[in-house]
Amino acid sequence: MRWIYISPHLDDAALSAGGVIHEQTQAGTPVEIWTILCGFPSEDQELSPFAQALHYTWGISNTADLVRARRVEDEQACKIVGATPIHFDGYFDCIYRRGKKGNWLYSNIYSTPHEDEADLPARIAESISVRLEPDDQLVCQLGLGSHVDHILVRRAVELLQRPILYYADVPYLFKTPGELAPLTAGMKEKAQTVGEAGLRSWQEAVAAYESQISSLFESGEGMREQIRQYWSEIGGIRLWEPV
Repeated sequence: MRWIYISPHLDDAALSAGGVIHEQTQAGTPVEIWTILCGFPSEDQELSPFAQALHYTWGISNTADLVRARRVEDEQACKIVGATPIHFDGYFDCIYRRGKKGNWLYSNIYSTPHEDEADLPARIAESISVRLEPDDQLVCQLGLGSHVDHILVRRAVELLQRPILYYADVPYLFKTPGELAPLTAGMKEKAQTVGEAGLRSWQEAVAAYESQISSLFESGEGMREQIRQYWSEIGGIRLWEPV
């Protein structure tokens, strides 16, 4: 059985479940992280003001260079926790997506999915489906924080009508903890133990996303402390299973 962690962006699965992934791969379980929204927009595509501001924060102005750099970060993070990275080419981060009339769809990542993307979950689901094997275990983000891409990718995974486990989105779990209870209502918690070595591997994997740390945490040390605090609650993390 492969464990397939569906990651909207090039960091989400490692951020949220890196310690568990380490424990699984150390035990010989095959783990793959499938990142969906990491395609290369057209070289000549202009950037929206929102995307320009984010590129400035991340320190890379060219879109292709940024996506390439983030993929390298992801490959390094996956190597640290022992997972195999799979990068989907056909779908872009919300900051690059345009509507049917050429308008920028999102000027804020915490948005309701735009009506022009009503078919996006079905298209993503089809792209995931053709790669799946019958006994794969899918693990998907809950959608804490209401990031539009997390919402759309969760909808896509649920369209597959297969057994799913859910992980809590880090760092949004730390920022909007009140959303956890309603999003897991009616689900069964499954504790996943992570040892000290798994915690260190998790922290190192997150640190590999150097371009993103300043957007996600106050500092690198702050990241390590928040991950440790989260881990210390049960000596691991929880996954959730619909019942």
